[in-house]
Amino acid sequence: MAPPVAAATRKRVLKVIFVSLLLDLISFTFILPLFPKLLEFYRNVEATADASAPPSKTLLSSVLGYLNAYKAAFARPIESRYDIVLLGGALGSLFSLLQAIASPVIGHLSDRYGRRTALLASMAGNILSVLLWVVAVDFRTFLASRIVGGLSEGNVQLATAIATDISDESSRGATIALIGACFSIAFTFGPALGAWLSTISTVSANPFATAAGVSLFLIVTETIYLYFNLPETLPSMTDKTGAATAATAATEKKSPEASASASASASASAPVQRTNSHFLLNLVHLTFLLFFSGMEFSLPFMTYDLFEYTSAKNGRLLGFVGLVASILQGGVTRRLPPLLSVRIGVAACLVAFVLLARLSTVPALYLAAACLATTSATVVTGLNALSSFEAGEGERGGKLGILRSWGQLGRGLGPVLFTSVYWWAGRDVAYSMGAAGIAAVGMLVFWGLKTPSASASAKTKGVKDVKKKL
Repeated sequence: MAPPVAAATRKRVLKVIFVSLLLDLISFTFILPLFPKLLEFYRNVEATADASAPPSKTLLSSVLGYLNAYKAAFARPIESRYDIVLLGGALGSLFSLLQAIASPVIGHLSDRYGRRTALLASMAGNILSVLLWVVAVDFRTFLASRIVGGLSEGNVQLATAIATDISDESSRGATIALIGACFSIAFTFGPALGAWLSTISTVSANPFATAAGVSLFLIVTETIYLYFNLPETLPSMTDKTGAATAATAATEKKSPEASASASASASASAPVQRTNSHFLLNLVHLTFLLFFSGMEFSLPFMTYDLFEYTSAKNGRLLGFVGLVASILQGGVTRRLPPLLSVRIGVAACLVAFVLLARLSTVPALYLAAACLATTSATVVTGLNALSSFEAGEGERGGKLGILRSWGQLGRGLGPVLFTSVYWWAGRDVAYSMGAAGIAAVGMLVFWGLKTPSASASAKTKGVKDVKKKL
């Protein structure tokens, strides 16, 4: 096991992670509220709805043709107003599936070449992705932007790996919860800022160039900030100098410090004792996000059908979810043991599904939204912490990357599968099925997962330290 990171170093690295991830996620969320208008713009340019006009041969017209064939397969007619929503969902699923492919690769590269190197390489891909969006005057270029972004976005998983590197067992859950707080803050303010920037037109060929340009500025600023401020945190690299010094000291004199260094080296090579298998953690992540992401994507459809919600009202609802999640991340989640955090979030998710299957009033909708906020603030953060406890120092990047990959697979498939049931069988069946799926996830979480031995040891040690001080 690597020696503990100095408190000053840990505080400095945490600040760098927080600032850089906040810049990254705010930039990432700019595009979320713009998807409908953005895709509508490309459709009007490349795939006119005029029946008398000759059929276009563009990529977008082909994609819309496939989506219309998909819509025609349902017994319930799907209004044409949902074409853009379906296209946005398809692009979101593509992004997630590309992440499922790229995340393990990025994680393993960070274990081999270092977190800093992997993160800066990821940032180069992000810059290229946003640059393509800036110049995207056609759908083909915009699609290329999303593909490059999906294959290169590794900031969240690498930030989690760095947080794991610099924290001990007793503080790991709170440290990783900081990353969840960045998500909640960014999703509370980023979409609104992106929507405002989209009203500022600077390039007629691309009405969204202003939002894309500011996003590019944030990404470039983040990259420069990381280059000058982020140190390497991978234990096998940061310990090289210390190990060489200890070896020299051991040769010159057999000191107690040299013996301690040898003991630490032996500990580092010892196999990891796992309490929970990574397969079980990955399975929980996959199945949870399969149902949760499907519910997230179908929510605007449901609010429109039941309450005739506009985009502005849906924005307020999602803003409420982000605000509650931010409060929980900052004041509650960081103090909870990871397994308890996951259990609370899954239970809240089950309540949300049950409510959504039966609700008929706006207050009940906001109660379900509060449950969703609780879930957003707890489950993924807790699973990341649990996975880090079950990984050795030289494999954390890869293990966290694989965990993210399974989750992104669920996030990519969930919207398609869930909305298919929603249109085939209706709201009651879809959300009741989702409740059954989350109940199955709950069985795995409550009876399959256990508190990691490292976490339990850290907790016991903390209690003993407090008793000594008393």
